[in-house]
Amino acid sequence: MTQIHCRGVLFDLDGVLVNSTPAVARVWAGWARAHGFDPDEVVRQAHGRPSLATIRELLPHADHAAEDREVERREIADLDGVVPLPGSRELLQALPPSCWTIVTSCTRPLAGVRIRAAGLSLPEKLVTASDITSGKPDPEPYLRGALLLGVAAADCVVLEDAPAGIRAGKAAGARVIALRTTASDAALLAAGADWIVDDCAALATAQAAGDGGLYLALRGALRR
Repeated sequence: MTQIHCRGVLFDLDGVLVNSTPAVARVWAGWARAHGFDPDEVVRQAHGRPSLATIRELLPHADHAAEDREVERREIADLDGVVPLPGSRELLQALPPSCWTIVTSCTRPLAGVRIRAAGLSLPEKLVTASDITSGKPDPEPYLRGALLLGVAAADCVVLEDAPAGIRAGKAAGARVIALRTTASDAALLAAGADWIVDDCAALATAQAAGDGGLYLALRGALRR
């Protein structure tokens, strides 16, 4: 078993705490078909990134704000199959509330809808696409998450499933645990993941450290 000392835990939402993959795929596939794009490629490109970034890349001359509002509307309306991933509820309940937050590429309204739909606890503070200028893979989201917890990013552990999010966590200076819920081990390692586990069920909290931090215990982790 691997033990990791940290002072903060920064969770991605979709693919880490919540399984929203079917809903995300339905929304982006529908959007792609409406605009004449390949649905599979758009779904792959959109995962783990703010929707606005994907829209700007694919439709450089469109009304980006209007397109983004439409994607958000569809995602908020489509909650079929949005459920907690294995171990996510138990892990969040075991962590001290002041030691963790969620850093997601969802907008704040969408994040709240999905967290509630999955029956998970809302963190005291969270970082969404509504709160940042540059989304993943830029380090800004995870730097802001560490700031909300009042600790250095280097003292945080990031949990991610998407290569873009892994790169964001590493660029922020954090250590990254990747989950096999979305991408292959090869893609996760290429993005810079320090450890790979199946899902949150492979993690547990261990004895709190004397400096106010905590230990995460990883079972069956593949290490870089």
